[in-house]
Order: sequence, then C-alpha cells, then structure tokens
Amino acid sequence: MNLIFYYLAAFVYAFGAVSHLIYVVSLRDLFSKIGVGFLSVGFILHTTALIFRYYEAGYLPITNLYESFSFFSWAILLVYLVVHYKYQIRVLGAFVAPVALILVVVGLALPKEIFPLHPALKSFWLPFHAILAFLGNAVFALAFCTGIMYLIQEHQIKSKKTGVFLRRLPSLKILDELNYRSLTFGFPLLTVGIITGSVWASYAWGSYWSWDPKETWSLITWFLYAALLHQRLAIGWRGKKAAMMAIVGFLAVLFTFLGVNLVLSGLHSYAKWR
Repeated sequence: MNLIFYYLAAFVYAFGAVSHLIYVVSLRDLFSKIGVGFLSVGFILHTTALIFRYYEAGYLPITNLYESFSFFSWAILLVYLVVHYKYQIRVLGAFVAPVALILVVVGLALPKEIFPLHPALKSFWLPFHAILAFLGNAVFALAFCTGIMYLIQEHQIKSKKTGVFLRRLPSLKILDELNYRSLTFGFPLLTVGIITGSVWASYAWGSYWSWDPKETWSLITWFLYAALLHQRLAIGWRGKKAAMMAIVGFLAVLFTFLGVNLVLSGLHSYAKWR
C-alpha cells in the first residue's frame, strides 16, 4: 500500500514542478498557485506513504537507500512548504521542486523490499538521529536553492540585462536573508543530529566516534557550515560569498548522504542493513 501512495506522490510532484516552470516562463501567478497546490497534495500523499511504510515495516522507514531518498525528498518538501507559506516567494518552488522530484524519481528505481531491522538499528536513538539529520539536510537544500537564485539574480543585475529571472526572483537582500535563516536553522539540526548519532554509535558499536567514512564526512560538512556561520557572524560575510558557500556545503551534504555510502565502505553502508 505504501508504494501506491509513493507513486501517486511522485506523479503529483511532477505536475507541481512543471507548473512552477511554466510560471517562470509565463509569470502568471495562477501557475505558481497550481504548482503549490500540486506540491501540497503530493506531500500529503507522500506522508501517507511513509505512515503505511512505518506500519508495514514496524520501524521508522529510513534504513535503506530507497527509504532514505524518500524521507529526504519528503523533508525537503516539508521545509519548502513551511517557508513558502511564511514568505510567499513564488519562484522558490521552481528551484526546490526539481531537487525533490529528482530524489523521488531516483527512489522509484531502487529496491523497495522491506527487510527485518538489523539489530544495530533497533535503538531508541534511531528516529532522533535520522529525523534531525534529514531535516537539517533539507534546510541546507533550501539554502542551496536560494544560493543559486542569488547568483542568478546578481549576474542579471550586474550585466544590466533583462533576463528571464530578473522580474521573477526576489531581491538580493531577501535571498541573502533567507540563506542566513536557513543556516541558523540547519546548523543546530545538523549539530544535534551528529551528537545523537554519536550517542547511538556508543550503544551500537561501543564507541562514540570511530572515524567511519560517513562520520568523517559528516564532520567535514559540519566544519563547512560552521565556517560559513562564523564568517557571517564575525566577519560579516554576505551576498555572493555566502551563496557560494551554501552551494558547496550542500554538495558536501549530498556526498555524505549518498557518495560515501556508494563509494566508500563502512558501518553506515546501506547494503549492510539488508
């Protein structure tokens, strides 16, 4: 049953992404509203899929590659919808929806079988660590999108050309502020996610930190965002530098989330839990 709702969510997300792209081209608010409506309905369907998956599996559905892609995309849509209804930045969906849709589509191609939960994952700390980490990554995905939007808008303003995005994107000030707010929310989530993961590791493997590849890259990612936060608060970094660092930081997030598990073997390898 969970897969039916997941497929439906993917289908609706695709319409949401297309509607936002049409809005960018036409600049008609109707298509933005339609796009948000599709993404909202898709999010409800996706949430239903996760609930069914939870009851069918008997544990938080976040223990293999398919479930991780599904939960990551769900978290990104959750963060996007909260930000949209708070700030009403219509064009934001044209950047966030494709990112979430790509994750959903990749999930469609992955094995979706439900396996018995590995003993190491039967922990009180699993939901806390996983949910906090993915929510933090989702906020950083938003910062990544606003960083791209900032660079596009700045380029159009400096080139003094009326590009397709000039009237569609918010001001540089708003984009920079949203980038900063994303950092101030995402960094604490990442920090607590790493801490709870260390506590969990102590119970599961007898050590708070074992320099597993994923642990190492999580720490590298943490230092990148810590440096960005420090530069913004202590030195006053704004604008282009902050936008570029947000993009680099999210690339590190993606490598930590996916690249480490597929390229480097370790305790966090998804194949280990099957």
